Amino acid sequence: MDQSQSGKPAGPMRITLLITCLQMGGAEQQVAALARQYLSLGHAVSVISLMPGCEVKLPEGVETLMLAIRKTPLALLATLMQIRRFVLRWRPDVIHAHLVHANLVARLLTRVCPVPATICTAHNYMEGGTWRMLAYRLTDRWADLTTQVSDEGRQRMIEVRAAPETRIIYMPNGFDTTRYRPSAEQRAATRAGLGLGPGDRFVLNVGRLVPDKAQADLIDAFAQACPGPGTVLMIAGDGPQRDALAQRIAQHGLSGRVRLLGQRADVPALLNAADLFVLSSLIEGMPLVVGEALACGCPVVSTDASGVPAMLGTVGTLVRRGDTAALARAIGDSVPQGRGEPADEAARHQHIATAFNIEVIAREWLRLYARLASAGAAPHVEATDAAARYQ
Repeated sequence: MDQSQSGKPAGPMRITLLITCLQMGGAEQQVAALARQYLSLGHAVSVISLMPGCEVKLPEGVETLMLAIRKTPLALLATLMQIRRFVLRWRPDVIHAHLVHANLVARLLTRVCPVPATICTAHNYMEGGTWRMLAYRLTDRWADLTTQVSDEGRQRMIEVRAAPETRIIYMPNGFDTTRYRPSAEQRAATRAGLGLGPGDRFVLNVGRLVPDKAQADLIDAFAQACPGPGTVLMIAGDGPQRDALAQRIAQHGLSGRVRLLGQRADVPALLNAADLFVLSSLIEGMPLVVGEALACGCPVVSTDASGVPAMLGTVGTLVRRGDTAALARAIGDSVPQGRGEPADEAARHQHIATAFNIEVIAREWLRLYARLASAGAAPHVEATDAAARYQ
């Protein structure tokens, strides 16, 4: 398969995206975004989910296979055969798997079904414990390449011997900077809908309510920062920690100033309405929402979770994970500054649009697909080239 001087595949490709599930998560949204880009560039796309249900919006024109995998050996074999039949009929040029279970299934698939190229993308800093790392190590040779969405995650997988250094690269997620961008009109409408006045300060967090996201630390830090009475903290998302967080808010006497918004479908609008976005996570892969906040022109304070430093660069404030006092100080320093001037918002947006635009990332993937699907491709050479693009 030839490539042009620009590195683009010479002709349309057939791309199968294999993922563990299609819930409302970062990896799932990235798969939907990549599918949308590939279709717009003239390629054919299919999506296979190992679990039923679809919370993300897949674009029209994507053929899907929804499965219901179970962990017993016979059930796993049956699922593998279902995927094999689909692949033999659909005949993809590349299978690009996302998340640990899909990655391991994609590797097993190469034992029963010919595929020109197989790529496995890890989306979490901690992909699992000893047994999962052993499974990665034992099946590494069955994939053409493994990628990590953060350089920190890549280094960890090398350290625990889940992948050899020459066969795993850092390839970040991308953002739709047409959907996430500063909008004064959206900001005004959303703030009015939330009951915020012109002088109110709005601090926002978006994420699942789970221990890794450490929203309890965020509530503690907000209480310590003691921003003025016109400052509110809103947390968008749902999860098993909701009741515990509600109790934490009540313990601090912040029931009128900290709100749990639940699951929201208007995240771009919330990010435009906010005066500060705060990520308090202890563990991440590459938190898409940090890039989305910056793309909307919103200032960001974040812990140094995996993937964040590369996204923030010099346009945000980084604090150490688990350091509630430092997080409180950063919130206290940032709230009075607000969003700054339109030029400040534009600089944050441009920072993301330059290196993390979804179209840029999609074209980088297409170059890699074409290279690996071509006869005689050398994955470790391409790994070096692709990694250098994001250093």
